[in-house]
Amino acid sequence: MGIIKKYFMPNEYVQSIFQIDIDKLAESGVKGIVTDLDNTLVGWDVADPTEAVKTWFEEARQKGITITIVSNNNEKRVGSFSKSLKVDYIFKAKKPRGRAFDRAMHSMNLNPSEIVVIGDQMLTDVFGGNRRGLFTIMVVPVKQTDGFITKFNRLIERRLLQHFRKKGYIKWEEN
Repeated sequence: MGIIKKYFMPNEYVQSIFQIDIDKLAESGVKGIVTDLDNTLVGWDVADPTEAVKTWFEEARQKGITITIVSNNNEKRVGSFSKSLKVDYIFKAKKPRGRAFDRAMHSMNLNPSEIVVIGDQMLTDVFGGNRRGLFTIMVVPVKQTDGFITKFNRLIERRLLQHFRKKGYIKWEEN
């Protein structure tokens, strides 16, 4: 079971991005964040960043942390959201494949040890980040509704989380 833990277990698990301490990230040498968009930053059906998301991005920017949004969604969705935050983005990323993570690392000109991946899905964000040796932070999905493929992924995710809890690998609880 070691390989499942290696690839699917996030390094951290938090309720939302707002529980991620930007100061702590910066102090630990993090210079880049690769973040998912839908159900990570805002609900999948929310078109624009909330004021809280804008503030969080600005706080990261002030600490010298570059953010790239990497999403499997289309260019219109990801582009308009990212442009309003003035950050780079990669759309139709085909996560968990590694090419989008590689592109983000390259465009930020950072080493894997300087980047964290934030996302709400174990099978795309966590698996993709872990495969590239990046520090992964999984958040509870902003909304409880999902598209068809994501619903299927969530079934597998619940089984993996149950397995990790049973093995004693995780101590957190979802609310």
